[in-house]
Amino acid sequence: MKKLMAIPLVAAGMVAMVGCSKTPVKEAAKNDAINLANLDTAVAPGTDFYQYACGGWMKNNPLKPEYARFGTFDQLRDNNQEQIRTLIEGLSAEPQPEGSVGQKIGMLFAMGMDSVKLNEDGYAPIKEQLAEINRLGTKDEMTKMVATLHKEGMAPFFALFVDADEKNSSMNIVQLYQAGLGMGDRDYYLLEDEGSQKMREAYKEYITRLFTLTGSSPEQADAAVNAIMKIEKGIAEISFSREDLRDSQKNYNKISIEDFKAKNDPLNWDVYFESMGLMEIKYLDAKQLPFYEGLAALMKNTTLDEQKYYLTFNLLSSAAPYLSDAFVATDFDFYGKTMSGRQEQQPRWKRALSTVNGALSEAVGQMYVAKYFPASSKEKMLKMVGDLQKALGDRIAGLEWMSDATKAKAQEKLAAFIVKIGYPDKWRDYSNLEIKNDSYWANVRRSNIFEYNYMLADVDKPVDRARWGMSPQTVNAYYNPTTNEICFPAAILQPPFFNPEADDAVNYGAIGVVIGHEMTHGFDDQGRNYDKDGNLSDWWTAEDAALFTQRADRLAQQYSDIIVVDSVHANGRYTLGENIADQGGLMVSHLAYLNSLKGKETPAPIDGFTNEQRFYLGYANLWAQNIRPEEILRLTKIDPHSLGKWRVNAALRNIDAFYTAFDIKEGDPMYMLPADRVVIW
Repeated sequence: MKKLMAIPLVAAGMVAMVGCSKTPVKEAAKNDAINLANLDTAVAPGTDFYQYACGGWMKNNPLKPEYARFGTFDQLRDNNQEQIRTLIEGLSAEPQPEGSVGQKIGMLFAMGMDSVKLNEDGYAPIKEQLAEINRLGTKDEMTKMVATLHKEGMAPFFALFVDADEKNSSMNIVQLYQAGLGMGDRDYYLLEDEGSQKMREAYKEYITRLFTLTGSSPEQADAAVNAIMKIEKGIAEISFSREDLRDSQKNYNKISIEDFKAKNDPLNWDVYFESMGLMEIKYLDAKQLPFYEGLAALMKNTTLDEQKYYLTFNLLSSAAPYLSDAFVATDFDFYGKTMSGRQEQQPRWKRALSTVNGALSEAVGQMYVAKYFPASSKEKMLKMVGDLQKALGDRIAGLEWMSDATKAKAQEKLAAFIVKIGYPDKWRDYSNLEIKNDSYWANVRRSNIFEYNYMLADVDKPVDRARWGMSPQTVNAYYNPTTNEICFPAAILQPPFFNPEADDAVNYGAIGVVIGHEMTHGFDDQGRNYDKDGNLSDWWTAEDAALFTQRADRLAQQYSDIIVVDSVHANGRYTLGENIADQGGLMVSHLAYLNSLKGKETPAPIDGFTNEQRFYLGYANLWAQNIRPEEILRLTKIDPHSLGKWRVNAALRNIDAFYTAFDIKEGDPMYMLPADRVVIW
């Protein structure tokens, strides 16, 4: 899968005088500095900085029933959704030309909103597909159906995608990736703790309800549950762990198509690749190579009927959010309530909007940018990125643990960064995407096929480095190692992340750290394995690689020592890349901010906070959030990002300048001995 290293998944803030407990008194005026309502001054900064900086925000933004987690990212997403909703509803105010993008956007949104038709249709939109699966009688027919479902956006057994060859990054190659687990992570199937067992029982009930809604008898539903659990547990047993999936070299397995077919036969590979239109390929990258041998053994131990139940479930589970209310409720009860702890379904308009954003992402983005993204924001961001790039170069040059030879390679990579801000220079063409007035699911299905064919068209062709991995209206940012690019969509370039009129210290603490975070991904435990051209190659001396690993191991252990809820620990190894990027982003942006002050007077305090304090408060406010215990447990399993609280407290405890800014002293809970602090970049 494309290694976009993004801020959240997914997955993304004192007192007048330090040490005093009085409410700060305003000393100076500047637009949009620190929002005092975000603070909880009943807690000292040295006790729990996250609570201090964000406690007021958390109190003022209690979780609504529709959310499992709600933070500043979600708040901005909500604002964006309202803006996009206004744009889309504006399309219906006047007739749109037949076949135009405006008509497609408006029609798809309207179909998602038409609850009467959705409920009248029931599961009729998938009846023929269900019948096709039920008619399968041979391995070849089953193989063709796997290919069909893959093209329609599902991932039974494994996934196929097209992306840059990681050791020849200028060319695209077919890649296969382990998949096929309805609960998303193998631990749900393999662990025997009480929580995992309860989750499996709830999953079985979810499967039963889906089959029952399509008219299956209790006996058929039971048979389906047994088949699906047998297959998915078998897949879980042969899947790489989350930690192994972070090993870039272990997950690169370029192999000739003939050698790959000779090694394993879970499917009839000739039939599969012909069905996918890929008979001409000579090589592929089988990301987790042993997985496919294990899959072949598993499928020899399952009957065709069991495989048909499994494929049927993949279809039912994928289509459920786009069918009648009964299917939508069944999907939400498991994935929303049980797995995440949400209490209520999102309103229909938000769900319909999400579908439109997925199917016509850049078309919606083009509308969004024209209305809401000023050119001046792009210009200011480009300057800030340049300042951050210089600061990271300065930090690399000053590293005591790295040799000059490796520093030179690191500087080459940094200088080669591709920077994308706001929106792509060339917009996608959606003229061949057919949106018709038949059924909501049929349109989702066609849009998935359209998207998949768009990807397949890149097979064995040069990588288009101008293409974007996120839409402009996405509140996020990413680093892509195979193109060595950093990308900041228009939607994230708004308060509280970026405000052209705001205090510089807060901007550097917010969007500055986001920029530095994405840059540092180029040098984290995964990104450091790719060179300036995006190729997976070792450009480090052995000594420097060992020193990096020593520091990274210590940082990973710091986070693994954190208890996130009850007796459950964070996974510092799985979140290592994001934790390195958080720390690097803070160090780099802080230096860039200091560089911006050279030759100037130190900025005056605002609301009693020094500029240094405002920098760290601006950072902390990015991660203000409320979260349900169920979501904490789920994200700890599947999210490579640390939870918001620890993106603040655990990261800042390693940074000397933070101690100085808030006078953190030995004995304070936030204090860490200097010898135990870890600095990598």
